[in-house]
Amino acid sequence: MPVTVLLVDDEPLVRAGLRAVLEAQPDIEVVGEAADGAAVIPLVRQLRPDVVAMDVRMPLMDGIEATRAVLRTIENPPKILVVTTFENDEYVYEALRAGADGFLLKRARPAEIVHAVRLVAEGESLLFPASVRQLAAEYGESGGNRAARAVMERAQLTEREAEVLRLMARGLSNAEIAERLIVGTETVKSHVSGVLAKLGARDRTQAVIAAYESGFVAPG
Repeated sequence: MPVTVLLVDDEPLVRAGLRAVLEAQPDIEVVGEAADGAAVIPLVRQLRPDVVAMDVRMPLMDGIEATRAVLRTIENPPKILVVTTFENDEYVYEALRAGADGFLLKRARPAEIVHAVRLVAEGESLLFPASVRQLAAEYGESGGNRAARAVMERAQLTEREAEVLRLMARGLSNAEIAERLIVGTETVKSHVSGVLAKLGARDRTQAVIAAYESGFVAPG
């Protein structure tokens, strides 16, 4: 089955460019488009896309609010890939904190766009870990977030789960973590699931953000 994608951007040329790049791939299908975040909820309910590629800045409802709305109202929500003009942007970090699974630069090369959609859909690796770390260093509270610290303390991660979370924050995939720890991939998946459950995180991106903001992992 192809990865299905909903495109949300107020610029028609951006949507057309993304559609052309993605539909050139045999394993990706663009199932719909919208010009504003306010249209996302009904389209997600109707089309059930695997991934929503969404502009972070739009006139009526921006990508941050649209991300919150999707995760708050949609059961089994799609992955959300924020599309942005600027990499080092506080809006991007706020979108990640709101629950987005990753971000993509509008100037990205076609191969990078395709890779981002596939990676976010698979959910087994962190997209652009160095950039997420940089955003956390600049805009995160870097251990000053009491709520994040409290969540991390209550989680009581095992030593192996803590090790897996640190490797997740470095951007290692499940397969790479398995190789590093000399264990099976299924074992790593089990540890990742345990980390997400204990942190109340919907995916590894949210777990890594929590790790940075609690001071469990230093973003520098």
